[in-house]
Amino acid sequence: MGQMLALVVVALVVVVIVKLVRVVPQGYEWTVETFGRYTRTLTPGLHFLIPVYHAVGRKMNMMEQVLDVPSQDVITKDNAVVRVDGVVFYQVLDAARAAYEVANLEQASLALVMTNIRTVLGSMDLDESLSKRDVINAQLLRVVDEATHPWGVKVNRIEIKDISPPRDLVDAMARQMKAEREKRANILEAEGLRQSAILKAEGEKQSAILAADGRKEAAFREAEARIRLAEAEAQATRMVSEAISSGNVNALNYFVANKYVEALKEMAHSPNQKTLLLPMEATGILGSLAGIAELAKASLDQQQAPPTPGRRPPPPVG
Repeated sequence: MGQMLALVVVALVVVVIVKLVRVVPQGYEWTVETFGRYTRTLTPGLHFLIPVYHAVGRKMNMMEQVLDVPSQDVITKDNAVVRVDGVVFYQVLDAARAAYEVANLEQASLALVMTNIRTVLGSMDLDESLSKRDVINAQLLRVVDEATHPWGVKVNRIEIKDISPPRDLVDAMARQMKAEREKRANILEAEGLRQSAILKAEGEKQSAILAADGRKEAAFREAEARIRLAEAEAQATRMVSEAISSGNVNALNYFVANKYVEALKEMAHSPNQKTLLLPMEATGILGSLAGIAELAKASLDQQQAPPTPGRRPPPPVG
């Protein structure tokens, strides 16, 4: 009997000591309740509580925690159904408020995030929801952090992990993207052809201008050559006329024979001329070639003879 009593006393002492001495681990805070009413918060370390009078209420995790948001179907502004999931990073800053201001912190936070995901994505069309994830994350963070502030919770980040449109919508978007790329390719090809045509036209224009300038220059030089030739012919005719007026008939014979020889040479070079027939009158004209020789000889003798005083030599025959 005495041993049983001793064992009961030892057990009571152990229970009292366990209830009296409390050690809070790092990263946690415990709330203390006195007859069911919150009185204070135990920080990490060694604490002493009065058994029966004091009791530990809630053991709150003060470290940053990750809350996985399950996937859900959301209807966008343009009535497209997408499947969205995400993740939330939050941290309890006030253990007492997190313990007594909301019944279930994780469930309440999860419901709040999922509701605001539907709200934010419902205000965007499909293209915006797929391309503006940073905007979606920022709006969700602002709204959820403001809503959880009375609970003593700080929401650090909210990230949308995946936004999945339906398969038929993905195929339609792929076809649209392909059509846009083909359109840009056709536009670039047409622009290239246009530039090529413009450059070709510019080249033809410059070529035509240069060809016209060349023809103009050639015509100018040809006209100048004809003018020079006409001047030479006029000079030769004038000199022959002066020789004839001075009584030198051989100059006339030389002039006529020279023209006749040039005409015969042109006839001989004709591509269609195979046989050359000379008229009877040509023999008389060819006879004037002897006069040419005599004229040349007389001119040579006259140049070699000493000049007579008081007499000016006749002008040379061109």
